Amino acid sequence: MSVRVIVGAQWGDEGKGKIVDLLSDEADYVVRYQGGPNAGHTVVVNGDTTILHQVPSGILHPSVRCILGNGVVINLEVFFKELDKLTDKQISWQRRMRVSERAHLILPAHRAMEEAEEKGPGAVGTTLRGIGPAYRDKMARIGITIGEFLHRNHFLEALARQRTWRERTVPVLPKKAVDPEAVEAELSPYRDRIASMVGDTGLELYRAAREGKRILLEGAQGTMLDVDHGTYPYVTSSSATAGGGATGSGIPPRFIGEVMGVTKAYTTRVGLGPFPTEMLGTEGAALRDQGAEYGAVTGRPRRCGWLDGLALRHAARVNGLDKLAVTKLDVLSGMPTLRIATAYKVSGCDLVTEFPGRIDFIERAEPLYEEFPGWEEDITNAKRWDDLPETARNFLKRIQEITDVPIALVSVGSGRDQTIAL
Repeated sequence: MSVRVIVGAQWGDEGKGKIVDLLSDEADYVVRYQGGPNAGHTVVVNGDTTILHQVPSGILHPSVRCILGNGVVINLEVFFKELDKLTDKQISWQRRMRVSERAHLILPAHRAMEEAEEKGPGAVGTTLRGIGPAYRDKMARIGITIGEFLHRNHFLEALARQRTWRERTVPVLPKKAVDPEAVEAELSPYRDRIASMVGDTGLELYRAAREGKRILLEGAQGTMLDVDHGTYPYVTSSSATAGGGATGSGIPPRFIGEVMGVTKAYTTRVGLGPFPTEMLGTEGAALRDQGAEYGAVTGRPRRCGWLDGLALRHAARVNGLDKLAVTKLDVLSGMPTLRIATAYKVSGCDLVTEFPGRIDFIERAEPLYEEFPGWEEDITNAKRWDDLPETARNFLKRIQEITDVPIALVSVGSGRDQTIAL
């Protein structure tokens, strides 16, 4: 059984879209197993850029069947806008796109709730897409699945139940956001469009795996944003780690044969929350500009910093990483000195060498760095390990030592072909 999970090993934005697209050449299925339209997976092929928020990153390969699994929350408007853009690019998806009947809807009320919550104390810097409230409803057992949406009367009944609950608990929402008829009128045009895609995708994937089909499970966000293993509460609302690959797709855990983590050669994060290795001032701004570090979903400038070895080792452990893909190595070209954090000083504690679970420890952490000489060469045309400068190879070797995970892929540019396979 060939089932592989591709997971972010940092705070998201690691370049998973490129890696999934690259590996899709060897896949029969690509499955998004968690998250919503807050993903910003960028794929560049022959100079043409495609940004995917909801659609799996294997969609550019005409033989690959793409699935939104049960662990995903779906904004129908965003989903169909993406599909329409693919149609405009003459990319055929109609017979290849599948959606789990168990996936949950993002509704107008969810977006209204998140906008209200992020204006006050306790804001965590979300993308305001309604994703957190959609997952909250799912866990509160009042969410609405795609399967329910397909039946108008069931959908209206479910919306009515939600309205009763919201009037009791969240009385300040706009009436239009919770009125069943208004919501039905807004979403009903999508019902016929999505109906042929919907089914029991968990069963389909189980049978495909039993038949030896090659399946890629694609995570959105990253390990440090996982609701259990990330920097809680500054996290996403789903299981972004490899364990979520099984629960979010319906594939049994024992079917998973390999987990690949994706990490940048440095670190970024979007939104609020602690970031021990963050570069402030002109140094961080220079790295941001060099790496074009602006959110594909919101356009927000990403916070940039040196590679955090503690966070990366934590990701290797909780995901059980078998391999690493290192992206954006080319962005570090021209820097005279590079750094990797290998320990933290935390006031009142002994030296910290493993990523802390306590948010107050992370907020007080002062990183201790190992320094490495950089390189001046342009590496964007490198095709083999030996094409890289010795200093770049030594930097990568140290990443392998820190994580105890071998590097399988090194990205030296945004293009599909700008990748070194080891």
